[in-house]
Amino acid sequence: MRSLLSLADIDDRTLAALVDRAVVLGRTPQPEQTLAGKSVGIYFRRSSTRTRTAFWSAAVRLGAHAISYGPDDLQLVTGESLEDTGRVLGNYLDILVARTNDDMAELRGLARSGELSIVNALTAYEHPTQALADLAMLTEEFGSLDGRELLYVGEGNSTAAALALATAHVPGFRLTVVTPPGYGMPDEVFPLVEEIGGSTHGVTQTHDLASVDRTVDAVYTARWQTMGVQHADQEWMKAFLPYQVTTGLLDRLSKDDTIFMHDLPAMRGEEVVDEVLDGPRSRAWRQAYHKMTAAMAVLEWCAAA
Repeated sequence: MRSLLSLADIDDRTLAALVDRAVVLGRTPQPEQTLAGKSVGIYFRRSSTRTRTAFWSAAVRLGAHAISYGPDDLQLVTGESLEDTGRVLGNYLDILVARTNDDMAELRGLARSGELSIVNALTAYEHPTQALADLAMLTEEFGSLDGRELLYVGEGNSTAAALALATAHVPGFRLTVVTPPGYGMPDEVFPLVEEIGGSTHGVTQTHDLASVDRTVDAVYTARWQTMGVQHADQEWMKAFLPYQVTTGLLDRLSKDDTIFMHDLPAMRGEEVVDEVLDGPRSRAWRQAYHKMTAAMAVLEWCAAA
């Protein structure tokens, strides 16, 4: 069974095919029923507006049946093992889309039975389908990622980590991640990036926003408290405020065709001001649309195994 747990688990060609398919599906109002007769489970232990709805809509649009599970709906909460749950659900489902916001080992446990495909809809350190949606958005906008640079500003969270892994798969594409000190990407990200992309992986991380003295093709930010989880430091906001995306910052970094991206939900007035989020450079809403097209591409890929 094919599962998408981490972008580190797939090769360059697969990532490119998923992104290209998401772009095509974005131009296809009535897609072929490629999942007719399939059953897709959607298990979310944490809140979600876009990803949960995107996967449900993706499954239905492709002809599958979808069932949604809340945080207390599976016997995992009463002590059933991950492996046993995976074996049982494999009798009923073809694919299980899961958001845990916890360690990746949990999803690997569900996948271990080999009875059904598992799709990572967000774990503590990676959000792979978000990165696929982001690259689909950029590909649709610019036609090619070769020679393009994405600047990510904010917390080095699961979105940033997934973008780093995705970038390593795309020759000629560059990602610069700028975070407050102490809030960078997890330590395990860069070894994976180097394993995927070698010495030319295109990913850099810094804490000095002023050091970015060039224009870029896209400026990206995300909520400073991923999933609304509070930072341990009660004074954390002071560290983040210099990294707010304002009109002044966007103007300084922009070419004529530079765009702004946000994975949403946005905390307006924190990581981004209204004038940027609602401005003419913003592609946040089209980006959100591509969460569904990326979900469709991933579901098709899993079902084709």
